[in-house]
Amino acid sequence: MKRYGMVTRIKPEGYANYKKLHDSPWPEVTAKIKECHLQNYSIWYREGQLFSYFEYTGDDFEGDMAKMAEHEPTLKWWAAVTPDFDPYEPGKYWTEMEPAFYME
Repeated sequence: MKRYGMVTRIKPEGYANYKKLHDSPWPEVTAKIKECHLQNYSIWYREGQLFSYFEYTGDDFEGDMAKMAEHEPTLKWWAAVTPDFDPYEPGKYWTEMEPAFYME
């Protein structure tokens, strides 16, 4: 299992819509997330930033992410949630963070 922390920015006027969508995520999208070996997935907000945490339990992260990126409902979900992003890196909605500390 590998832990991931990722960060992005969201436009202030877009957070209410983002939060509303995540209050009732689409079941076919959450099923695909689980199928692609992501668990303990959470997204946190503070002052225009989103932080996501998840644990990956598979053995081919890039392959599973490619499978997710080919899933039509997930593509529609991303089209609904990402227009309000203000990413740190052009063309990359989420930026992976380096782990600095972990205690179990």
